[in-house]
Amino acid sequence: MATTVHVKNIGLNTADKEIKDFFSFCGKITSIEITAGAETKSATVTFEKETAARTALLLNHTSLGGNEILVEGEASAEGPATPPNEPNAAANGESSPVIRQEEKPRARILAEILAHGYCVAEAGIQAAIALDEKHNVTQRFLNTLKNLDAKYHATDRALAADAQYNLTGRATSLLTGLSSYFEKASHTPTGKRIVDFYTAHSKQVQDIHAEARRLADLKKEEAGGDPLKASGLNKVPGLERVLNALTHNNNAQPAAQEAQPAAATA
Repeated sequence: MATTVHVKNIGLNTADKEIKDFFSFCGKITSIEITAGAETKSATVTFEKETAARTALLLNHTSLGGNEILVEGEASAEGPATPPNEPNAAANGESSPVIRQEEKPRARILAEILAHGYCVAEAGIQAAIALDEKHNVTQRFLNTLKNLDAKYHATDRALAADAQYNLTGRATSLLTGLSSYFEKASHTPTGKRIVDFYTAHSKQVQDIHAEARRLADLKKEEAGGDPLKASGLNKVPGLERVLNALTHNNNAQPAAQEAQPAAATA
């Protein structure tokens, strides 16, 4: 399997941790070797799965450390994000409901990268959209979400709490976060917008940027305090424990995480 990519022209002042965090958006890294030259850095990144390496190829010409990086590898970006015959965490009955990066549509991954303040080449975004549609990644991703929701009843708990305490206005941030992973909230305005993002037959580049802005806003809002207390849902017994088990905790914390998403460059 071709699981390694080679990256050139990384900004010399870019921290090694940020480089690793950046490529961790694509999937689990098994090894990374970073070399500093006279003016730039280069990196050899090996992923656990070939699907992650394919996603990394879409980051060619993305800005990292102020430079437009070059990403090359033996893998082809044309393959599906997760092979159809590869079981996902939910199908395996794993106890953790966290969705692996490799299981997400590539458009979703690029939206996460944009939300952390990085610039992604328009060509990469267009390719991500086309590949997701070609390989029916979105539908398989939604099936994973439905399986998780059926197992953990996250949406039912959140919506029941909202109905009991009439917190629709104050709970928007929390429900938005849940809807990113549990699309059964589609009958709520927030949930429907997110479902539309993943199920539309023809997603456009501006949809990716809109999703990135939503993720960035949610990240900033939650960083300012406890989202449960902010929404009033901390009154619901046991809900915090459930949400902690269900909320995706991406370990990538690049230095640019607090920046607003920038306009993508070609």
